[in-house]
Amino acid sequence: MSIDTETARRVAKLARIQVEEDALPALAQEFNTILGFIEQLNEVDVDGIEPMTSVTPMRLKRREDVVTDGHQPDKVLANAPDAREGFFAVPKVVE
Repeated sequence: MSIDTETARRVAKLARIQVEEDALPALAQEFNTILGFIEQLNEVDVDGIEPMTSVTPMRLKRREDVVTDGHQPDKVLANAPDAREGFFAVPKVVE
């Protein structure tokens, strides 16, 4: 696949990037370089290789999933524009 100047112009417009007319050929060439690298990656045989989330084998720290009230209701309600009796007060929207 090859990116021409017109396609580079369209991509820049879709990305809302202002690119001067004289810079479009360089942008198209940069896109072509990126696509060439992706084509190289597609040639790598990855059959039988498990996907990984990190380059080093590690286990994430786990904690028990427990529902709590946060133990700081006063701090939470301090951000509320209107709080009454320990709850957020909101305007009535249903008649």
